[in-house]
Parts: sequence; C-alpha cells; structure tokens
Amino acid sequence: MDYAFENQWVRLEKLMEARFGEPPDLTTMVFTVGLQECAQGYQPFKKDEKLEVMHVGICTLLAPMGYYEEVRQDDDGWPHFKQLQPIPAVTEQEQELLMRRALVEYFSAWIEGDEKAEKQK
Repeated sequence: MDYAFENQWVRLEKLMEARFGEPPDLTTMVFTVGLQECAQGYQPFKKDEKLEVMHVGICTLLAPMGYYEEVRQDDDGWPHFKQLQPIPAVTEQEQELLMRRALVEYFSAWIEGDEKAEKQK
C-alpha cells in the first residue's frame, strides 16, 4: 500500500468537501477539473455539455501520463485534445486508482499548500 498517496487522497477529499460542502465522488472531482480547464465557472449545463466538461476533465488528467495532448482552444476557450495512445483495458478498480492518482497529481499544489498550513498551526 502506498501510504503517502493514500494520505494525499484523503487530504484532497477533505479539501474538496470543505470547499463544496459535501463529500465528493470521483465523477464530481473529474467534472471540477473539466470546469477549471474550460474556465466556465458554475453555470447550468445541458446534459451534452456536462459530458463535454467530463471529457475535458478526463483528457486533462490523463495528459501527463501520455494518453492525450491538448492541441488547441476553441473561440469559447474550451480545450481540444488529441489521443496519443489508447488507454489500456483495465478493471474498474484499476481505472478508479488511475483517476485517483491523476487527481492527486492535478491538485498537488493545493494539497501541499494545505499540508504546509497544517504544519504551521
């Protein structure tokens, strides 16, 4: 077991809960990444737009692992990606772990800032 990763994951969950008022699930966290990358902020989205935000979140999270690359932004500021390699077939549990690790990496500055603030108390 990777205790450092698990500690960072729990810290991220707590930060997200403090920010949004309820414990987030993985889908909510990926959606949050998509919103941040699209610079859309909170607004009502249609179902197909929510799927697009999720796609942006997933591509953003998997880009550092070499699966996607951002190729451009459209006139509305939405990023567009190119798939560089197929995502390997994995179990649901492995997929969840992959996304959790990607989320910890994406939010690492926020997690580290919280850790530093905690140590200063």
